[in-house]
Amino acid sequence: MNTEKIETPRTGEITAANESRFNAAHYSEPLTAFTVGWKDPESLDELLDFVAPRVQVGRRFEFKRATNAEAFFSEADDVRAVGSAFKRVEYTGDTVNAKTLNKGLTMRIDHDEVYGDDWQERYVQILLQRLLRNELRRAISALDTAATSTSHTWDESGTPDADIRAALIDAADESGVRPNRLLFGESAWDMRAAAYESQDNAGAFRSLALDPQSLARKLFVDGVRIAGVRYQSSGSEKSGLLGNAVYAFFEQNAVTKDEPSNLKRFVTPVDGGGHFRVYVEESAKFTDLTVEHYSTVIASSALGVRKLAVSAS
Repeated sequence: MNTEKIETPRTGEITAANESRFNAAHYSEPLTAFTVGWKDPESLDELLDFVAPRVQVGRRFEFKRATNAEAFFSEADDVRAVGSAFKRVEYTGDTVNAKTLNKGLTMRIDHDEVYGDDWQERYVQILLQRLLRNELRRAISALDTAATSTSHTWDESGTPDADIRAALIDAADESGVRPNRLLFGESAWDMRAAAYESQDNAGAFRSLALDPQSLARKLFVDGVRIAGVRYQSSGSEKSGLLGNAVYAFFEQNAVTKDEPSNLKRFVTPVDGGGHFRVYVEESAKFTDLTVEHYSTVIASSALGVRKLAVSAS
């Protein structure tokens, strides 16, 4: 008789085992590969990278929040005396431990509602867009929390571009780095246009004619984006993600964990080098499609982030 003692697995081990069995049984390699080559028709992923560039990390990671003043220290004693070493300097930025969070959505599709051979890809696309919209809302919320806000009236006597330039200068004086990106809410861009339309002078007409790329050159920033993205804020209403606001901030794509971007979106790649994984769970009368990913949005530095809250009167 076998008298070997069998130990009851601990809770964490049971969870890991169940997750492993689920992954093996329902993971869809073809649909996961579809997410890698998928192009978002709403360009939510591009806007998300504009606001919070992605940084690839493991599930658990650490990064440094640099002490801003240390980046601008200056010495008069950097001359080395014969036989001695150079002056040693140290940077003392805080080390932050963090982890990416497992996020995802599941959609149940009744087989009576299925049509076409690509129905799974079409529903996966719906889930991908919804997940990206969720991430974009988180990124803009983090940006708004980090920003120093000022109120402005853009009417027939308003000076929208001068207000933005003043915010850029103020941010540069605070952080030492001039913001290089501007994000307009769609209604804020419309208010800028309406203010210049109501002013009968050549300067206003020239400003009115500027597209986002031309405005970026005028204000010496790398990019200007207009976000008209909306979400269902209640049962009967949709709301813009930004509203009547303009955000000025500093970002770099292809960033590292420790460089001085204001906002970062840390992501953990999954199988095949992509950022999403897809599962298919079949039943007799319906199919559950699940899309998951690992990410977390962090405001790594709040210095120099500016919000212009604008109104027409």
